[in-house]
Formats: sequence, structure tokens, C-alpha cells
Amino acid sequence: MSELTEQLKKDIIEQLNLEDLQPQDISDSEPLFGGAVGLDSIDALELIVLLEKNYGVRIDNPEEGRKVFQSVNSMASYIEQNRK
Repeated sequence: MSELTEQLKKDIIEQLNLEDLQPQDISDSEPLFGGAVGLDSIDALELIVLLEKNYGVRIDNPEEGRKVFQSVNSMASYIEQNRK
């Protein structure tokens, strides 16, 4: 799964224009919201688009989204389980 987590980090940085961050700056288990990455609710919408566009994975339930976007690891697990 490390290949997927590394790609996710690159995709997050590109999609959210986080020009000050490099993939190695984001820990696999670090909270994406409220942590050092510091994403907000607008960024969550961008991540939903990213998952659907890049990985064919859709999140319809906001509660599910909170769990999925806890960390890069949780995003990768969700993709692995729901990728078509």
C-alpha cells in the first residue's frame, strides 16, 4: 500500500495547491485536518473530487468522509476496499 500512499500524498499536494509541502512532509498516519497539514472543509470537498476523479471511488455519506479523511492511511485503505 506504500505506493498508493505516496501517490495519494502527491495527488493531495497537487489538488490542493499545497506548494509548501513535499510528499515526505506528510506522515501516513498524521491527521489531515487540524494537524500539521491543516486542511479545512473546502479541502475536504476537493479530496472528494480527487478520489472520484483519480481512483473511481465515491463518498456519498459525510460521516463516512470524516473517517476516510482522517489520514493518508485511511484514504488508502478506503480506496483499496472500494476501487472498482
